[in-house]
Amino acid sequence: MEVDLNQNPPLKVDLRPPSQVMKLDRMGAFHQTRLSFMRSLLRRLKRENWSFSRPVWNMNDKGVGVGVYSASGPDRSYSLVCFSHDLDPANRSDRSIATEWDATFTTFDGVPDESDLERLSHQVPKQEAGRVSDTEFTLSRANRSVRLFEHVIERLAAGRQPDRSKIDAVGYLMRTTAVYGSGKFGAASRDKIVNRREVSQPFQIEMLTVFMIRAFTIDIVEHLANCRSPETATVMEPELRRRLGVGNSTGLGMAPFLVTHPLLLNNWISARETALARVRSLQSANHQQIKTFVRLVDQSRDGCLSWNTSDARQAERIRQLQADLVLLADQVNGGALAKTGPWDALYQWAESALGLEAQELVVSLIIEPHGELVDDLLEAMSADERAQFTIDGSMMVKDFRALVTNVYDWALDIDFERPECRAKYWYVSENKLEPRVGDRATLAEMGDLEMPVAVGRDIVAMLKDLDGWPDDTTLASFLLRHPEHRHVARRAQVAQNFPYSEIRNNLLHKETLPLDMLRCKLSFFGATRFDPKSDLWTRITMFQNAPFPHELENLDADDWVFAGSRDIK
Repeated sequence: MEVDLNQNPPLKVDLRPPSQVMKLDRMGAFHQTRLSFMRSLLRRLKRENWSFSRPVWNMNDKGVGVGVYSASGPDRSYSLVCFSHDLDPANRSDRSIATEWDATFTTFDGVPDESDLERLSHQVPKQEAGRVSDTEFTLSRANRSVRLFEHVIERLAAGRQPDRSKIDAVGYLMRTTAVYGSGKFGAASRDKIVNRREVSQPFQIEMLTVFMIRAFTIDIVEHLANCRSPETATVMEPELRRRLGVGNSTGLGMAPFLVTHPLLLNNWISARETALARVRSLQSANHQQIKTFVRLVDQSRDGCLSWNTSDARQAERIRQLQADLVLLADQVNGGALAKTGPWDALYQWAESALGLEAQELVVSLIIEPHGELVDDLLEAMSADERAQFTIDGSMMVKDFRALVTNVYDWALDIDFERPECRAKYWYVSENKLEPRVGDRATLAEMGDLEMPVAVGRDIVAMLKDLDGWPDDTTLASFLLRHPEHRHVARRAQVAQNFPYSEIRNNLLHKETLPLDMLRCKLSFFGATRFDPKSDLWTRITMFQNAPFPHELENLDADDWVFAGSRDIK
């Protein structure tokens, strides 16, 4: 669907420039917005009256067996097939080298029959070592948060509710360590679903998978509690269970996605920035918008209290965010939104007075009360990247140089011969075929495995080879002589038309944090409670405080994201 990014009201405020937005420190401070994929999924499920059922639940008293959760919409059904295992604690690991998990899953096209379940039972528990088919869309697995998992079972078995403080401290009963899709390990490719309207937007199948996994995590603890003490066992109170999301351990494998999918990255950022510009262009704020914004600021302040992390850098950012939110509340309570052009004025104040973490939260908060103004932008967040990846060989060398100077000015002054400017070495591991990053000084002999993520370095190298080529020479002539530069020539031409397609940092620099790339992508998923465990991986929470499938009919599909440590209604 074609979306007019400049539709009514006319934009009176420019979009923030790529030179500001596409810096890793800012991208690493992004928060979810109402354009995030979890949230757009739940709005659709509610709007279209999707129904949910659990047609299969064959679990023994140790919680070993199979369950099936089916989601049925206007056009078709999708089912999560769950295999629950009795995992030796000594074998429980979130690392990619793990070969066993507490639970394994796949999302099936339709509703599986017994023969499907038999086939999948031999493949899904193996994960990467197994193979699914094009009737499956995802392959995923999860491990228990051991202490909370056992605490909840123990309390429910005794007829008591779990300790809310323990739930808030962790936020989930199980955490996924991978949700593979898009053709991996035999699963259906994106081409199969791209024209299905209910899942045509990015990562909707994956978000639906996690949404149903969340239901499984509650059902399995209630099942085990009942098996332990059927005479006394109870179920979790709805308000308490909604405090539990699904955890996720996300590592380096996700980071290069933002480099290898430049057009998709552009469309995500462009939609977000257009939404912000549309709201900032409004000349007034009505009573309901102000009331909603004040509530969201209050909830965000409260939510910071349950945002726990062991990472010193992120803990300091959270402390600064808490202080900044006090300043934001004072600014709003002082009448900032009663003025002409209130949202633009508030954003400009935030940019001058608050830290990056708070600035980007203000972006989310400003967008939030304006669904009718921005939600159409969801239709512009997909991308047919193949259609844009043809190199225009007729471009003149003069024009290409001008393009590079405009888009890659940030790279042109970097001395890539300096050790600190080329310290990181991105490569694909031979065993797992997954992205890794190491020290170039020790891994340089692996040159044939290096990933093409050093865009700045490669652009500079291309410009060096262009020295001496006449301005009126075609780019095609140059690339025939230097085919090694085709990949950055293509990227540069994409960036000419899609300004948010490039991260404007040297990804090889020793101080670069891949974690910032993870945070950016996960914010578009809708993740919260970022808890870095190193510069290379983080834990997050998904769908925390959201309605469960059976509650969507009667609960708001959107008003859950900013809930904190207070009661969830």
